[in-house]
Amino acid sequence: MPLANWFSFYRPRFTAGKEIIMFKQLGTFALLAVCLFALAMGGCNGERIQQMLPPSVAVPGTEPPTEPSEGMVLIPAGTFQMGSEDADADDAEQPVHTVHLDAFYIDKYEVTNAQFKAFVDANPQWQKNNIDDRFYDSYSYYLAYWTGTDYPAGQANHPVTYVNWYAAMAYAAWAGKRLPTEAEWEYAARGGLAGKKYPWGDAEPTSVDANYSVAWDADRINSGESTTSVGQYAANGYGLYDMAGNVQEWCLDAGVFDFYAESGNSRNPIAGGKTVQWLGENFTSIPDDLGRVLRGGSWLSSARGLRVAIRNWDSPKSGLYYPGFRCVKDITP
Repeated sequence: MPLANWFSFYRPRFTAGKEIIMFKQLGTFALLAVCLFALAMGGCNGERIQQMLPPSVAVPGTEPPTEPSEGMVLIPAGTFQMGSEDADADDAEQPVHTVHLDAFYIDKYEVTNAQFKAFVDANPQWQKNNIDDRFYDSYSYYLAYWTGTDYPAGQANHPVTYVNWYAAMAYAAWAGKRLPTEAEWEYAARGGLAGKKYPWGDAEPTSVDANYSVAWDADRINSGESTTSVGQYAANGYGLYDMAGNVQEWCLDAGVFDFYAESGNSRNPIAGGKTVQWLGENFTSIPDDLGRVLRGGSWLSSARGLRVAIRNWDSPKSGLYYPGFRCVKDITP
């Protein structure tokens, strides 16, 4: 039967005031076959196919992105209570306030020495012996244990340390990512748990803690053993490793003591910058007279220092033995 006659035969018909929709009898598969045939003939594009399909039928390539970049985890949009008022909290963690965040991707692991080496190899201005004095001071020992562009032997998969905020920002930009805001970091670290002290819950970390025995080994507490390979500190509910232990992590925000009281019920808050994008584009011009936030506990932290709500900050020039970082990526429509 000619195609024109085929369409004429199966078009909707009206009989005695009743509409007979022949497409329902054909079913979705026949309709798809018609659209695919028309597409092959150049007469039907993806947008028109989507308009013709029932709402429950998806067209490949039209769905929103659901898979993160390699090595990253999707953190869903949501609202949470940021801060803490428990017995261990200090004034900088108060008041507890409501924060609304858009969805974002975050690195599953902290940035490693091997990853940072790829960055400095590609950007000589950030190498140990070349870094500009504007981004470094003699008290912080930038990449202290590196020899030129080589990290310490056997530590390729350890988180990079002795790295300052400026260098972390530069790495993130080079990788097509950015540092997390303080609110994003805490939201991700909580792993979907509400109002808990630690990424795993409220249980105090001990050498026999079933929830976190890998992270909190009595033989390693304040032992000077330093960092471990990434992924040795147990994952939280979002599948993020080392959110308490290994290294503290740089965030975008300036260290503003009473920022929680000022920000209140807010969406995607950030301190010390106009917007996330503005900070990413202008970080080299940010003065060092205001500290930048460090979050999470390190390998030498006390139990109090492993809490998800604890806040610290240091000079953006500072690169000591405990700061490292991980990156996030915005989800574009």
